[in-house]
Amino acid sequence: MEKITPREEFLTQAKELARACEVLPGGVDELALKLQKAHDENRPLRIKLGLDPTRPDLHLGHSVVMRKLKQFQDLGHQVVLIVGGATAMVGDPSGKSNTRPSLTKEEVDENAKTYFDQMGKIVDMEKSEVTNNATWLHPLGFADMLKLASKITVAQMMARDDFAKRYSEGKPISVHEFFYPLMQAYDSVVVESDIELGGTDQRFNVLLGREIQLAYGAKKEPQMVMLLPLLEGTDGVIKMSKSYPENCISITEAPNDMYGKLMSIPDELIIRYYELLTDISNPELEIIKSRLKTENPRNIKMELALKVTELYNGVDVAQKAQENFINVVQKKCIPDDIQQVTVENGASLLDLIVEIGFAQSKGEAKRLFQGGAVKLDGEKIADISKNVDFGNKNEIILQSGKRNFAKLILKA
Repeated sequence: MEKITPREEFLTQAKELARACEVLPGGVDELALKLQKAHDENRPLRIKLGLDPTRPDLHLGHSVVMRKLKQFQDLGHQVVLIVGGATAMVGDPSGKSNTRPSLTKEEVDENAKTYFDQMGKIVDMEKSEVTNNATWLHPLGFADMLKLASKITVAQMMARDDFAKRYSEGKPISVHEFFYPLMQAYDSVVVESDIELGGTDQRFNVLLGREIQLAYGAKKEPQMVMLLPLLEGTDGVIKMSKSYPENCISITEAPNDMYGKLMSIPDELIIRYYELLTDISNPELEIIKSRLKTENPRNIKMELALKVTELYNGVDVAQKAQENFINVVQKKCIPDDIQQVTVENGASLLDLIVEIGFAQSKGEAKRLFQGGAVKLDGEKIADISKNVDFGNKNEIILQSGKRNFAKLILKA
């Protein structure tokens, strides 16, 4: 039987969509054929993404999958966003060493609203289909749940790395956790998903969606799966997470901080950040790779920082952030527009750093001291018990790291 090959235009689309992704099964060629078939049938593909809003804020790591959704939207396909109203109450065990706490309906609703506000910076929410899996999962009766559970074996569940690891270490696994991947997979049946996106930590869950679609007699081909990498934070090692604020770049990060944090990434991450966080084409990416062999990586990193900051804040704001970085970090000037804080003489410097937002907790503030990041009028302060001492001055400059400055004014 002659092998069917995709037309060039759809192969090109598939290569752009598959950049930095693992596409299962069949890779780029099968994705191209799926795109071609949808075009020939004059129907958009349904691109599924499940969201369990466990926290109310998003960072650039989350944006990787959202940018992929936007690519599909730009090609005319239908994005289907599923809020995990039911699954979040179970808690996704993927990659977890302990049973994950479940969320209440109120927490899910509140977090989801914030998610979608932030997602709107990337995805066209008006063109997106948004639904909540509680709509179909909560009404399922006991017999329906038993039917769903019968579609997978315990051996299959225990093949998951996280379950296997916890079991071998004697850590508890609650039976209800087995239902999470089943529930997520059943979502694919209900929304008739053609392609499901997920992080590499979601491999088991999203592939199970294919099996459950087949088990329930899907009317069309089972979904393909696109697994996207988990973005490293600014240290280049740890996955970007809100648990490590200094290593994390929020979508809503202040422009100066976003630009500065992007400039702090290791040179080895430049291409990866370009691949995952920008819209540049594959040919443009090859040019950047070539430039890195002959140019100072700092210059290319500045272009990256400007491009990403511009995506979330606009051209003018991004350019001002770049100017601020050049003045403050490269020329070591104190910015003109630093915040002014009225402080009593003898105030705790540790408490102050948290109060004015240079750190989100005292623990983080202590690490700033230990790392030599805290300065008063240019003098490093290592003692966390240090109090503000104006001496014979009425104002002094507090600095935290390379980018955070505040003018402390003596309270009369």
